[in-house]
Amino acid sequence: MRKLFIVIVIAMAMLVTACASESNAPAGLPKAKEGTLLRKIQDRGTLIVGTRTDSPTFCYQNPQTKQLEGFDIAMAREIAAYIFGDPNKVEFKTLTSPERIPMVKSGAVDLVIATMTITEDRLKEVDFSVVYYVAGQRLLVPQTSPIKGLVDVDGKKVGAVKSTTSAANLRKATKAQVVEFDSWTDAVKAMLNQQIDAVSTDDTILYGLQLANPGTKVVGSQFSYEPYGMAMLKNEPDFANAVNTVIKNLKSSGKWKTIWLAEVGNKVGITVAPAPPSDEWKK
Repeated sequence: MRKLFIVIVIAMAMLVTACASESNAPAGLPKAKEGTLLRKIQDRGTLIVGTRTDSPTFCYQNPQTKQLEGFDIAMAREIAAYIFGDPNKVEFKTLTSPERIPMVKSGAVDLVIATMTITEDRLKEVDFSVVYYVAGQRLLVPQTSPIKGLVDVDGKKVGAVKSTTSAANLRKATKAQVVEFDSWTDAVKAMLNQQIDAVSTDDTILYGLQLANPGTKVVGSQFSYEPYGMAMLKNEPDFANAVNTVIKNLKSSGKWKTIWLAEVGNKVGITVAPAPPSDEWKK
């Protein structure tokens, strides 16, 4: 009889503990309708996100920890937290830029968050979230450079990669002498060797170059417009609404700026975060 009593007490204690754990667990979203992408994700128990590993400060693998880090990675974890109540319930799949749309359309990933600009042509194949970041072309210069912005590069030598829109934009917007290189690394090396005065491309790339080259800094205002969105399958309104709700909440709550400072600003020495972008991708 005593043994039976002990068994009952232990069972009741386990039940109470389980109930307490359940009540304290983050709720996540209620189950979506059967047959929707959101329900498939919920039933699977993980969000599958396609991303890159070559864009420091946005989506890259930390060489010391071997963990994925960056603004895009943080965005993915915020969405997982909203859907499941757990930011770790996300699986990352590495992809290249040409693979982004095919992997969404094939169902290999649920979402692509990989510094991807929203365009009319891309919208014919996939849906996009509201804008979560706006990149733009800026300048990278040595820390001691007097160059503060675009108006200061007329007559100067500015590096860009061959056959890129960055080189074309420089020719349109400035009277600089555009010097083309095979890679951004080669361009920065030439700048540090005083062969050119500055390097120019999207600021998301420049932040990574600055991180890798502490003797440099990103300067000037953006002079091109690259609205980034998260790509997903067409006609999945429940999932799109979940993703957009997260982005909008991050912007309105101020957490967007907190994440930007943690993943970008603090790593490159910028103490004031930019304002979050508007939701619409067209100016």
